[in-house]
Amino acid sequence: MPRASRYPLRQWIWRAFVQSALIPLILVESVLITIYLLSNAAIRDAQIGYLQQSALGDLAAAVAREGQVIDSRLRAVEAQVQIFRDATLQALQNTGFQPDELERQRHASTASGVYYSRSDDGRAASFYANSTPAERQDRAKALRLSQIDPLMRSIRAANPLVAAVYFNSWDSYNRIYPFFMTPEQYPHDMVIPDYNFYYLADARHNPERKVAWTDVYLDPAGQGWMMSAVAPVYQGEFLEGVVGLDITVGQMLTEIGELDVPWQGYAMLVSRDHNIMALPQAGERDFGLRELTEYSYAEAVRREVLKPEDFRLDKYADLQPLLQAMAAGQNKVQEVQLGGRNRLVAWSEIPQTGWRLLLVVDEEQIFSETNRLAERYLQIGYLLIVGLALFYLLFFAWMWWRSRHLSDQLVQPIAGIGAMMRRIGQGDFHPSAPASQIAELSSMAQAVQHTGEQLQASETERRQAQRILELVLESTTESLWEVDSLNMTIKLSGRFLKRFGLSQECMTLSEFNQRMHPDDLERIRHLRGQFASSGEDQFEAEYRYADARGEYAWLLSRGKVLERDAQGQVLRIAGTHVDITRLKQAQEELRRASLEAQAASQAKSRFLSSMSHELRTPLNAIYGFGQLIEMEAQEKAGTQQEANYAREIVNASRHLTSLVDDILDLSSIESRRQQLNMQPVEIGPLLTGCAELVQPEVQQRHLRLEVQADVDAALYVQADLRRVRQVVLNLLSNAIKYNSPQGVIRMGYELRSDGVRLWVEDSGPGLTPEQQAQLFQPFQRLGRENSSTPGTGIGLVLSRELASLMGGEMGFESHVGVGSRFWIDLPSAAAPASDATPEADAPRVAP
Repeated sequence: MPRASRYPLRQWIWRAFVQSALIPLILVESVLITIYLLSNAAIRDAQIGYLQQSALGDLAAAVAREGQVIDSRLRAVEAQVQIFRDATLQALQNTGFQPDELERQRHASTASGVYYSRSDDGRAASFYANSTPAERQDRAKALRLSQIDPLMRSIRAANPLVAAVYFNSWDSYNRIYPFFMTPEQYPHDMVIPDYNFYYLADARHNPERKVAWTDVYLDPAGQGWMMSAVAPVYQGEFLEGVVGLDITVGQMLTEIGELDVPWQGYAMLVSRDHNIMALPQAGERDFGLRELTEYSYAEAVRREVLKPEDFRLDKYADLQPLLQAMAAGQNKVQEVQLGGRNRLVAWSEIPQTGWRLLLVVDEEQIFSETNRLAERYLQIGYLLIVGLALFYLLFFAWMWWRSRHLSDQLVQPIAGIGAMMRRIGQGDFHPSAPASQIAELSSMAQAVQHTGEQLQASETERRQAQRILELVLESTTESLWEVDSLNMTIKLSGRFLKRFGLSQECMTLSEFNQRMHPDDLERIRHLRGQFASSGEDQFEAEYRYADARGEYAWLLSRGKVLERDAQGQVLRIAGTHVDITRLKQAQEELRRASLEAQAASQAKSRFLSSMSHELRTPLNAIYGFGQLIEMEAQEKAGTQQEANYAREIVNASRHLTSLVDDILDLSSIESRRQQLNMQPVEIGPLLTGCAELVQPEVQQRHLRLEVQADVDAALYVQADLRRVRQVVLNLLSNAIKYNSPQGVIRMGYELRSDGVRLWVEDSGPGLTPEQQAQLFQPFQRLGRENSSTPGTGIGLVLSRELASLMGGEMGFESHVGVGSRFWIDLPSAAAPASDATPEADAPRVAP
C-alpha cells in the first residue's frame, strides 16, 4: 500500500491560511482603515476641540459677569451698613435728645424684667433682655435710638435684598425693623453678644472695624435662613454694639434666579468655607438637598444655628476635584459628577466677602452642537463599518466552508490522540494510534504510545518500592503520625490504632495525651512548647503510652516539620513511633546487674561502716579535748604556739570526722535503698532553695551565682527530696571550691527526650583528660590532696550512687581554661494532685 503524502503541521496550516485568508484580510483592512482615519479623524477632532473651547470660554465669561453683578449688589448693602452705623453712633452720642411721648408710651416692662416696645406705630421693635438686670438697663439709650427709625425704614424700602435692619448693644439690647412682638419671639434671658451677627464684628474677629458678612444662620427673629452684613459701633475704644442688615436666603435665591445663566444652567452661592449659602430648586435635584423651609426658632433663640453638614461641598466625594481647583486658583471651569450626570461648573470669587458664585451647566447642553457634529461623523463611520461587516460576512462564509474542510483533517486525529491519553489515564498503557496525513500528529501519537510504555514501567517500579517501604515501616516503626498545629489534631496509622486499641484515626492532642503516663506528661508538654518556639525542624521524645488494657509501652517519637507559615510558626509536622520497650527493659536490667555487681563489695562496706563507727568515738574525744586545750592556751599569756598546735588538732579531727561521715554515707547506700522517699519534686523551688543555702559562701569568696531556671514552670522529677538536694549542694560546693577568683557559677535545668537534666557549671580551670579519667573514684582529689582546699574525695562518688539509686544518671563535661559542667539526669514525674495543671495550659506541637 503506497504511503500517503504528509506535511509538517506549521507548513500545512500556513499554506491554507495564506491562500484563503491572510492576503484578502490585510488588503481590505488596510484600505478601509486608512481611508476612514485620513478623511474623518483629523477634521472631527479639530472642529470638536474648537467648539468645546469656545463653549468653555463663554461659560467662564458668564460667571465672571454675573459675579460682578452679585458683587455690586453686596457693595450697595455694605454702603448702607456704613451709613446706618454712622447714624447709630450719632444717635448714641446725642444724649440731649428727648424722645416724643408716643415713644415713651409704646415701651413697657414684663414681669420677668424685659423692657420692650408693645406697639408698631410704624417704628422699629425694641427689646432689652433681662440678662441685663432692670436696674442696670440703659433705657434712656433705648428711647434715644428712636432717632434712627426713619433711616431703618428708608434702607428697608430702598433695597429689596434687605429683610431687616437692626442694632444690637453690648448689654443685650436689640432694636430691629420691621416691627414684631419681640417678647414672643426672643428668649427673655437672651445674651446677644453670643450670636455670630454680633461677635463677628468685635475686636477679635474684626480688628479693622469694617463691614463683615456672616455665614448662613437661622434667624432668632423668625425670618428664616439668612446672612447678615454687620459693622461695629465704637465710642472711642469701647464697642457699644453692632449694626446689621439681614438678607434672607429666599431673597438671595430670587436675586440669583434673575441672573442670566446660559445653556439652561443655574447659579448658586458658596461661602469661603465651602458652605452652600443659596441653592435654587434646579440645584436641589443635583445635590439631593432642599433649601431648608422647616426649622425650629425655639432652637435658634437658644443657640446659634448654622446650616447642616449636608450643605458643605467638601462632604461630596465627587466635588473634591472642584474644591482642589478652586483652592489652587486653576482654570475657572471644572467637570464634576452631579445628580448622576456630567456637569460643568464655573466660578468667580466675590472680593467683598470671599464668597464664590458658581454657575452649574449640564455638559450635554453645552456640547450639544459639538455632539451633533460628532454624531454625524459617527454615522459616516457606521456606514463604513456596515460595508466592512457585509464584506466580512461574505468572507467568513467562505472561510467557514474552508474551515470545515480543514477541521475534518485535524479534529479526527487530535480526538484520537486525546482518546489515547484518556485510556492511558485509565490504566490501558497500550492504546492504538489514529491515522493522519499530518506528520506532527502522527509523531505525537507515537510519542503518546511511548509515554504509555514508560508509565507502565514507572508504575511497576513504584508499586515495588511502595511494598518495600511498607515492609520497612511495618518492621521498624510502630506507626506513622501527622500533627495539624492549627486544629491541634493528630492523625495515626491503622497499626497504631490496632496496637493500642484506639477507636479513630484522627483525634485531638488532648484525647491522645489521655493515654500518656502521668510522670511523662508534663515533660512532653514542656518539650512541645520548647520545640514550637525554637525554630528547629527535628523533634524527638520518649514517653510511656498505655494500650487498651492499661499496660504501658515505651515509645520513641521522632518527627520533622512539613510546613510553616509566613511568621515561621509550625503548621504541620509528621513522624514515626518506635516501640523501645525492650530497649528500656534491657537498660533497666543492665542497671540492676550493675547494682548486683556492687553487692560483692558489701562486706567491705560493712567493715568500713563498723570501723567508721569505732573511729567516731575517739575522734569526737580528740575533737573535744583539742578545743579545750585551744581555749586554755588562749587564756594563758605566752602560749600562742600551744594554741596553734591545738587548732591543728581540732582541724585534723574535723576533717577525719567529715571523712568518716562520708564513708558511712557511702557504705549505707545499699542498705538505705529501700528507705528512699521517692516523690514528685518541683525543680524551680529545689534550685532556688539550694542557691540560697550557698549564697553566703559565694559572697564570702567574691563569686557570682546565676540561676537559669523558670521558677514558675510546674515541672517535676521523681526523686528523694533530701538526697537530690544533697547531690545539688555537693555539686555547688565543688563549683565554689574549685572556681577561679571572681568567677561565675551557673545552675539550671534542661528538658531531655527521656527525662530532665539538672546541671551546675563553673568558670574554673577545668579538668585535663587525665583528671577526667580519675573522676568518680573514692578518695581521689585529682592532685589537690596537699592543697588548702578542704575535701575528702568521695563527694562525687556518693552523688553518683545516689543518682543511680533514684533511677537517674550522673555525668560531666569539662574544658581546660573554660570550666566544668556536672549534671544529674532524673526521670520526669507528674505534678501532685493539688498542683496539677489543665491539659490545655501547655502548647502542643508534636506527639
